[in-house]
Amino acid sequence: MSTQTQPHTHDLTGDLPDAAPFLEETPTLLRLATAGSVDDGKSTLVGRLLHDTKSVLADQMAAVEAVSRRRGWTGELADLALLTDGLRAEREQGITIDVAYRYFATPRRSFVLADCPGHVQYTRNTVTGASTADVVVVLVDARHGVVEQTRRHLAVVALLRVPHVVVALNKIDLVEDAEAVHRAVVADLAALGEVLRLPDVSIVPLSALHGDNVVEPSARTPWYTGPTLLDLLETLPAENEVDEPMRFPVQLVIRPQHGAIDPAFVDYRGYAGHVASGVVRVGDEVVVSSSGRRTTVTGIDRGGVSVEQAEAPLSVTLRLTDQVDVSRGDLIAAGTSAPTPVSSTDAVLCWLAQSPLRPGARVLVKHGTRTVRARISTIEERLDVGSLEVGPAQEAGLNDLVRVSVALAEPLPLEEYALSRDGGSFLVLDPQDGTTLAAGMVGAELRSPTSEESP
Repeated sequence: MSTQTQPHTHDLTGDLPDAAPFLEETPTLLRLATAGSVDDGKSTLVGRLLHDTKSVLADQMAAVEAVSRRRGWTGELADLALLTDGLRAEREQGITIDVAYRYFATPRRSFVLADCPGHVQYTRNTVTGASTADVVVVLVDARHGVVEQTRRHLAVVALLRVPHVVVALNKIDLVEDAEAVHRAVVADLAALGEVLRLPDVSIVPLSALHGDNVVEPSARTPWYTGPTLLDLLETLPAENEVDEPMRFPVQLVIRPQHGAIDPAFVDYRGYAGHVASGVVRVGDEVVVSSSGRRTTVTGIDRGGVSVEQAEAPLSVTLRLTDQVDVSRGDLIAAGTSAPTPVSSTDAVLCWLAQSPLRPGARVLVKHGTRTVRARISTIEERLDVGSLEVGPAQEAGLNDLVRVSVALAEPLPLEEYALSRDGGSFLVLDPQDGTTLAAGMVGAELRSPTSEESP
């Protein structure tokens, strides 16, 4: 399962660019998330990546070294986990509670990293971090192998349709026969991957504490000829939203008032938003989802400058040929592949609230920039995150994954999550105070890793 390519060395000198420029301009951005059991070393691994890619400022490192000394740290470096455990409670307890987002870069690629908690009660945070990831790095402690929480996180990764999975077999320096442990984990994950229908899983044996096979290859694992973790992350293909059909959720209608601007723009009408997927060009035929009206893009403005085209994920303003009825919440889509609005759907929800979900619950559904009233008609089944068994359910509790039927008060242009992670996802909100109750995936399946059904 491991990618067998010869590792190469890195020239990681140079300053880290600001986060904002590479988020918008660098075409080789990769979104990744980490997951794993408690004490598998997620925060240490992230800290090692930041340190070894020269992505830590001198004052940050000095502060971490000072805290490490006060705690009696005796390692060769400071406690690198402190670089990511930003909450006071995290540092005091030595655990990760919230999703910590970090930015770093190498000469070959820029990264947005979400360090997710390992505790069972924070499974919802793992869903949050992995929902937009191109790759999830799942840590496995070499001393324990594949455990229940490993299967739980891989089930979530499969459900969220994350394109790539990398297993970091951490603490490889603490086992006697590291090669045998590596072979056993490869076999276990191969069987699990078949059941969950995971994409090809790459496995990298490493030590986050000592840096073995994280950025540079290690002499301690001469039997491993695959890439280091960073080699792999630099070469994995990122999900290309540009190749998907064009989708443009409208955020704002721009209509300047008379006398407030240059007379040349008195009749200006534009529709602002971000290109969620695909490419939009001047002259393209598009469809407004709410009305089904077809029209043509007559202009695209970006930062006050007219451009001929815009691709995901740029924020632009579109001008249309016809005076069609378009408002915030509408979806402008490619004329050849516009989704059909629906009034009901089956979906999988990750329940994020303390209060339970029961059939008949009245909620709000937010899809793109539009929010409509809805009702949870039925709860069909639940994937219990403790036992990982799928079975009938009458309600859903915190962290549960349930398949439900949703009735919508107004049609929404929903798409299958398996075809579009953006068009197939939505939020469930509390109609009283607007808090987020659940994350939803249209048409997704619940699948138990203990199922004997063949893929």
